[in-house]
Amino acid sequence: MIESATAINSLSSRAMQADFVPTSEQLVTLTYGQLQELITQAVEKAIQPLQEEINSLREQRDHDRAEFERFKAAHRAFAVQTTKDLDALFEANLKPTTAPQQPSKKTAAHIDELHRLMVEDRTQQVSIAKAARLLGICKERMRQLKPLIMSDGRFELGWGQVKGKKAVVIRIRQFLK
Repeated sequence: MIESATAINSLSSRAMQADFVPTSEQLVTLTYGQLQELITQAVEKAIQPLQEEINSLREQRDHDRAEFERFKAAHRAFAVQTTKDLDALFEANLKPTTAPQQPSKKTAAHIDELHRLMVEDRTQQVSIAKAARLLGICKERMRQLKPLIMSDGRFELGWGQVKGKKAVVIRIRQFLK
C-alpha cells in the first residue's frame, strides 16, 4: 500500500513538474498605469544616490566659494598693509636720517685741490682713476669721496667715455655752460 501511495504521489509530482513554468518565464499581464508606476519607482531608486551626490557636491562648492572669498579678503588686506608698509619704508629711506656729512679738513683739501688742478689744466672732465692720480691717492679713496663731490656745487658726476668705455666722470660745472 505504501508503494502504491508513493507511486501515486510520484505521478502527480511528475505531472506538476511537466506543467511547471519557472517564474522568470511566466507571462504577466500589467496595465499601463501599473507599468508606468513600476518604471517610475525604478528610475527614482536609480536616481536617488545621484541626487544625494549632487547635493553633496553643491554643498562642497558653496563651502569652497565661501573659503575662497575669505582668502581673497585676507589677501586684499595683506596687500594693502604690505603696500602701506613699503610706502612707509620708502618714505623713511628718502628722508635723511642723519645730518649731511661734513667733510673733514683733509677731505675738503682733496676736493679743493682737485678743483684747482682741473681749472688750471682746463680739464672739463676726469675719470675716477685720473682724479686719484692727480691727487696722489688710491682709486678706492677717490670712490669714497664721490658722495662729497656730488654734494659740492662746483662738480657734477655723470657718465662719459674713458678710453672707449663708459665710466663715471667728474665734471666741473663752470666748463659745462
